[in-house]
Amino acid sequence: MEDLNRPMRLQKYLAMAGLCSRREAEEWISDGKVKVNGKIAEIGQSVTPGSDQVMVGRTIVQPPSEDRVVLVMNKPKGFLCTNQDTHGGRTVFELVPPEFSKKRLFCVGRLDKDSEGLLLLTDDGALANKIMHPTSGVVKRYQVTLNRALDPLLIPKLLKGAKVKVEPAVEGGEYTEEFLQFTKVMMNPENPAEVEVHLSQGRKREIRRLFQTFGFFVKELFRFQIGGFVMKKMPAGDCRKLSKKELELLFK
Repeated sequence: MEDLNRPMRLQKYLAMAGLCSRREAEEWISDGKVKVNGKIAEIGQSVTPGSDQVMVGRTIVQPPSEDRVVLVMNKPKGFLCTNQDTHGGRTVFELVPPEFSKKRLFCVGRLDKDSEGLLLLTDDGALANKIMHPTSGVVKRYQVTLNRALDPLLIPKLLKGAKVKVEPAVEGGEYTEEFLQFTKVMMNPENPAEVEVHLSQGRKREIRRLFQTFGFFVKELFRFQIGGFVMKKMPAGDCRKLSKKELELLFK
C-alpha cells in the first residue's frame, strides 16, 4: 500500500484527494486555481500530505485517506456524469446510496446523457487514472445499436481509426483533432445494425463520433464490461459498492 505521508506530485495529491483526475488537476494548476502554503502552485510541484496546506480556490484540500470507496452503477438514460452545475439537469450522483453521499466521488470515465450501463464512481484518483489510462490495457466493452446495418468492409477502417475534429472550448477558438480508434468490433450475425465495440482509451463521445465520421448514427449505447468485470443483474439506476474481488477483476 502506498505511503500517503510521503511527498508526492501536486496533481497526484489532488487526484488522490478525490477532487478530480490528474489531467484536470494540471489544468487547475496551470490556470492558477491552486495554492500551496499560500502561494500560487506550479506544474510538477511536490507536496507532503499533512504538512503542506493545499487550496483550490478558497477550499482547503484534505489530505488523501486510505479509506477509499469504489461504486458500480447501472447508469440510466437522462443522467449526466458531472459534479458541476447542470442548470437543473439530473446527475448520476443523485443515485448514490445515502451512506456514500458525503464522499467526494467522481466518475471513472463518463457515459454521455443518452448512454447507459456500467459506470464506476470513486474518490480514489490514483485508481481512476490507472483504469482509464491506455497503458493499463483495461478494455471497455459496449453494445451499440446503429441506425442501419454496418457493412463488414468498414470494420478494418474502424480498427485503423481516424482523425476527428474537436470543437473549440470557447467561441472563436481554433479547431483541434483527436485520433479515435476501436480495438475490436463484432457484428451480430442476426442483426448487422447491432455491434459490440471494445475501447482501450476513453475520448469524449468516442464511439458516437467515430461512427458518425463513417455516416452512422448511434441509436443505443450500453457499456457492460470494464476489464474483467461484467455488470450483471443490476436494474437501471442501481448503485452499490464493489467488492474486493470485483475490484481485482477490473485489471484482469
